[in-house]
Amino acid sequence: MHRLADPERELALSYAKKTARPLLRTLWSVDERFGSIVAGTTETTIGEMRLLWWREALAAASDHAAAEPLLQQVADSLGQSGADGAEWGKMAEGWFALLQEPLESVDLERFAEDRGGPLFRLSAALLTEDVPDWVSDYGRAWALVDLSFRIRDEVAASQARSLAGDILARMDPHKWPRTLRSLGALVILTRRDIGKSERRQGSPSRVLRMIYHNITGY
Repeated sequence: MHRLADPERELALSYAKKTARPLLRTLWSVDERFGSIVAGTTETTIGEMRLLWWREALAAASDHAAAEPLLQQVADSLGQSGADGAEWGKMAEGWFALLQEPLESVDLERFAEDRGGPLFRLSAALLTEDVPDWVSDYGRAWALVDLSFRIRDEVAASQARSLAGDILARMDPHKWPRTLRSLGALVILTRRDIGKSERRQGSPSRVLRMIYHNITGY
């Protein structure tokens, strides 16, 4: 099983319980695949078609597994966890929003609602039977801040950070349960990054902050 392209996501997932790590890595690999499709798209229609193909393929992963290694990985993971591939595929809806030009606040909100929220909720469901309602909101904020460092449109990046700030302002920092600290580690970095225009992923200070969170929950 390949590692995630994003080093901080890979580190965060290493904090999850051992039995859940392969499932989480597969889910997040699907999300990274959606992101790579959008990043590599020069024609909106082609990007939409590729995302649509993946959404439909995930709904019937076992039927397409032979043609795509990641789908074989998905089929195996779904069989182990009982998760719904169609739910994983729905995250594509959020990535569809990024194919719009120029990006408006409504597109950013759709991205956060349909990609960030579900990604955190589905991840939490692989970690615990008791998924808190607030997990999705943190996922929305994380997705917006992460996006702000990955797009060249400074106006849209600023809007994304502003929207994330509004979400986080309504949420009081609290101790994360041990089962969800792999997600909490990403949120902790999100709070640090909210007012910045650049970040040094994998820097010692960021890694130490993630380790501290994994130990304490704060």
